[in-house]
Amino acid sequence: MKFFIKNMVCARCKMVVEGEFQRAGLQVLRVDLGSVEIADQSLDAKRQEGLEQQLEIMGFSLLTDSKLKDIERIKTLIIELVHAGDNAIDQNLSAYLSTRLHKDYATLSSLFSQHESYTIEKYFIKQKIERVKELLSYNELTLNEIAFKLNYSSVAHLSSQFKKITGQTPSAFKKSTKQYRQELDQL
Repeated sequence: MKFFIKNMVCARCKMVVEGEFQRAGLQVLRVDLGSVEIADQSLDAKRQEGLEQQLEIMGFSLLTDSKLKDIERIKTLIIELVHAGDNAIDQNLSAYLSTRLHKDYATLSSLFSQHESYTIEKYFIKQKIERVKELLSYNELTLNEIAFKLNYSSVAHLSSQFKKITGQTPSAFKKSTKQYRQELDQL
């Protein structure tokens, strides 16, 4: 049995969710960003409600609506791509999502835009900018290396997008004592 969970955006999230499923007495087979697979066990309404409440306390929620599941899977794939895979895809985002989700991109895009206040592309850009902020704050890579790592066509393109989203240049952000970053599940 597979459950889809909203707001799982990192390895720690996976650990917390797995722990909650185990505390509920469920045998966890696999945990991925956005989903948990358990051994085929019966889950009565009372036990599921308790699990849902514990997950809510931790900032997660079980998804039952298939449309919301698809939206969360889109977000999860983008987060994995940008934050774990360093945007290393050999095709454009629309083809990547269509292939991974086995659905037409136009359908995915329309669904996403209906339920979120932005498009898939804008969400992708927001995630990339948060990754740029993270990498700038570490002060280990040059802007040129960051642009290459995140598959930007040029430093100028990265800088332009960064300024459009944050209101400041990457250099100004790096020099700033207040380097505001957003939580990934809040984008």
